[in-house]
Amino acid sequence: MADTLDHLSRAGLDDFYRGDIGREMAADLAAIASPVERADLERYRAILTEPLSVPLPSGEVFNTRPPTQGLASLLILALFDRLGVTQAESFDHVHGLVEATKRAFVWRDRAIADPNRLPSPPERYLAPQFLDAEVRLIDRRRAAVWPARPAQGDTVWMGAADASGLVVSYIQSIYWEFGSGCVLPRTGVLMQNRGASFSLDPNAVNALAPGRQPFHTLNPALAVLKDGRVLAYGTMGGDGQPQTQAQVFTRHVCYGLPLEEALDRPRWLLGRTWGSPRTSLRVEARLAADLIDQLMTAGHDVDVLAQPYSDTMGHAGAVILHPDGTLEAAHDPRADGGAAGV
Repeated sequence: MADTLDHLSRAGLDDFYRGDIGREMAADLAAIASPVERADLERYRAILTEPLSVPLPSGEVFNTRPPTQGLASLLILALFDRLGVTQAESFDHVHGLVEATKRAFVWRDRAIADPNRLPSPPERYLAPQFLDAEVRLIDRRRAAVWPARPAQGDTVWMGAADASGLVVSYIQSIYWEFGSGCVLPRTGVLMQNRGASFSLDPNAVNALAPGRQPFHTLNPALAVLKDGRVLAYGTMGGDGQPQTQAQVFTRHVCYGLPLEEALDRPRWLLGRTWGSPRTSLRVEARLAADLIDQLMTAGHDVDVLAQPYSDTMGHAGAVILHPDGTLEAAHDPRADGGAAGV
């Protein structure tokens, strides 16, 4: 791997797909009977697209287009905003975000696929009429039945801002622990496993076929707030990414908690992740006992984790560019990452 990085520094990054590195990767893939051939690597091109966005009272929030689940992250915030919740850490706050997550994931699984074969333009699901109809399906007092689907991940989020006003929200993943498990011996490259999101059902929205991009969970977020701040934020965590984003965003932006406190507060996660068989609403042990009782009474299948700070809840972080040019950043106490000025 060190030799590969050294070669790329001299030959240029395009060599990874269309040069010596690409040739050696293709040879190693052929040796293990992979369907990925050199021609597939040579055809790859990065695509620059306009992000999806949704207006909120606090500002405009941006996220990535399909095949990512950025649409789900925006749906959660837009639906929750329509619930009009005024008190942080209340039953309405937690229940509202969980139920908004359920509605968002229903449409995520129906609507997100290769950008060239979407059933509808993603902007359709962010239109006011659609959001107004969806929020009416949320019961403010009772939990909806949750038809969970499995998801796994091995991911890192990073954010950065500089004195010029450039703010970046970035996320990278090989999917699943150790990706596909295939390390190519000539280059040291560990192959990712995003093809696991394809379906072998030819009628599925994410059906496996040559040249298609699979659905994936990566969705770095960015918000341009009306008070002049620019906020880059995100997390690792598969299906937990939109949920953690919504918890951090609402706590900091909607309810005014300091950034480090918004990241520290107890979190929850709906559904499966990292191969866990559980599909319940998992909550950290620090969540208030009376709030847990309220959630259970409302019909949520609550599973209280033993850890006060659980790795299951993702490793979130955020960077803020303030209007006066000062910078602020914070990182999750659940992880070994950090925030630093350079």
